[in-house]
Amino acid sequence: MSARDFRSHDEESAYEAIMDAIVTQELAPNQKVSEHIFSDMFSISRSTARTLIERLISKQFLVSNSPRVTVVTPLRALEVRQNFTLRKILLPPLWTKAASKVDHKKLCKLHQEIKQLHPIDSDDTALQLLKKNKEFNMNICEKTGFPVAVEWASQLEDTAMRIYWLYIKLNRQSPYLPEHQGMLIEQLRAYDPARIQSAVHDIITQAEDNVLDSLFSSQQFNSHELRN
Repeated sequence: MSARDFRSHDEESAYEAIMDAIVTQELAPNQKVSEHIFSDMFSISRSTARTLIERLISKQFLVSNSPRVTVVTPLRALEVRQNFTLRKILLPPLWTKAASKVDHKKLCKLHQEIKQLHPIDSDDTALQLLKKNKEFNMNICEKTGFPVAVEWASQLEDTAMRIYWLYIKLNRQSPYLPEHQGMLIEQLRAYDPARIQSAVHDIITQAEDNVLDSLFSSQQFNSHELRN
């Protein structure tokens, strides 16, 4: 694995790089990590590595199996199903709450950037697409003014990125299309709360069906732990 050079040793840049590595399984599920490993891999100080490990544990992307052993949190069938269930519970009402406050111009810009990342022709494009999708979704959630709910949504979106990465690796396409986001923008602009909630729920459900059918029917994965 190649080291990354952060000239400013910026903690947020390092955190983002570590999350990218977890999403793409450069840091694989159950892989052991440590201050030394992060320091070497991401060219950061041991103290920064320690801070980031604690932060990632608190967000459940790392797990301590013992005082001396910390690993990347496994990605199993249970986590996949829980993620979709929680997103179907949390996101529809959040998006409805935010609908009257969203920046439609910003959403349309993000939507165009997402469309330009199709077709997905490389791992780099896949990662950029997932990050843009998260930015699109969080741009809406953040308008609610509910910090705790926004934090939950962000954590769920990061886990969704891990899940969607596996789907894209198998299919070279997203589990839902850019047109779905375009439709959501129109629903938000029309501000019909019932239709907004229904549209968000339906898109997440469709993505769930596509992901579960694809991942669990593939010989590349098993129902206990998902790796690419």
